[in-house]
Amino acid sequence: MWEKELALAGQAARAGGEILNRLVGNVSRILKKGEIDLVTDADLEAEQSIIGILRRSFPKDAILSEEAGKDEQISRRTWLIDPLDGTTNFAHGFPFFAVSIALQVEEELVLGVVYNPWMDECFEATKGMGAYLNKTPIRVSEVKTLADSLLATGFPYDIHRNSKRVLELFRRMLVNAQGVRRPGSAAIDLCYVAAGRFDGFWEQDLQPWDTAAGAVIAKEAGAMLTTFEGESYSPYLNTILAANPFIHQEMRRLLEP
Repeated sequence: MWEKELALAGQAARAGGEILNRLVGNVSRILKKGEIDLVTDADLEAEQSIIGILRRSFPKDAILSEEAGKDEQISRRTWLIDPLDGTTNFAHGFPFFAVSIALQVEEELVLGVVYNPWMDECFEATKGMGAYLNKTPIRVSEVKTLADSLLATGFPYDIHRNSKRVLELFRRMLVNAQGVRRPGSAAIDLCYVAAGRFDGFWEQDLQPWDTAAGAVIAKEAGAMLTTFEGESYSPYLNTILAANPFIHQEMRRLLEP
C-alpha cells in the first residue's frame, strides 16, 4: 500500500547517508543547541537533500524535521525526519549514526526507514508488512528472561543537571540484565531490537523524529512498545520502552517509580 512512499523514503535516506559518509571526520562547523546537543554542517546538508527528494514527490505533505522544525503545510500526512541521529557520535568520528525517516498519516505511523550509511544497513517497514534489513525479513529475539538479555538505552541532553532518576533506572537494568549498552542513536537501538541484536531498549526525553521510524520497524518485527508507565507508544510522549514480548513486562516493572 505504501510502495511509492517507501521507495522514496529509502532513496532520500541513502542520499542523506551519502552526505554523512562524505563528511564524517571532515566537519567544518559544529554548533551547540544545548549543553551537549550538537548540530553540524552534515545535519543541515543531509536534511536539505532529504526534504528536497520528498518534497518533489509529495508536495502536499507536511514535514517535521529536527533542524528545520515543522513547516506550515497543513496535511493529514506528515514526514518525521532526523537527518543525523547520533550527531555526537558523528562529530567524534564514531561510526554509529543514521538517517531516520517516518511517515505519519492522521495519528498513525505507517512507514519507517532507518539507514546506517557507514555499515550500509537499511532497516525499513510499513504497517502490516513486516520489517526488513537490506530487504531480508527480521524479527525480535526470543530471549525469555531479563537475566539473559542484552539491553540498550540513552541519556537525555540534560543528564548533567538531572541525573538521579536516569542513573537509578540504569542501575536497575544493569544489575538485572546480562548487559546494557549505550550506543548513542535511538533510531538504531530500536532497529537492533527489531533485528534481535538487542532484546530491549528504554529511553526518556526524546523527540518525535528520534523514535518514529525505528518504532515502526520494531513493532513490525514483533516488539512491544509502550511508555514506561505502560501506555501505548506515541512519538510525542516522554518515554519509550521497546522489547521482545517475553521481557517487556519485566522491564516495565523496573521502570516504575
